[in-house]
Amino acid sequence: MSKFAIIETGAKQYRVESGTLLEVELLEAAEGQKEVTLDQVLLVKDGDKLSIGTPSVPGAKVVCEVLGEFRAPKVINFKYRRRKKSSRKVGHRQDLLRLRVKEVNG
Repeated sequence: MSKFAIIETGAKQYRVESGTLLEVELLEAAEGQKEVTLDQVLLVKDGDKLSIGTPSVPGAKVVCEVLGEFRAPKVINFKYRRRKKSSRKVGHRQDLLRLRVKEVNG
């Protein structure tokens, strides 16, 4: 079994191993960088060895290669109140960052 980790970024958790492609919320630390290190690692499993953090594993890091920024498809929120001539339409596009995991340390 390969080495994997569970990381947290952008208030979401991801299960990653070497070579995994991720689409995460845009990180300010990754602006203009080719590599980014994620240190909020919640769990690391390497074969039979399991490390669980409280809340994160000390010294564990996930090194990722930055593949680029992009925007998610538009999400439309439409509220309509019948018989009141009232409606509200709001659109949102999230800025995302595409990463490829190079290695899991920990």
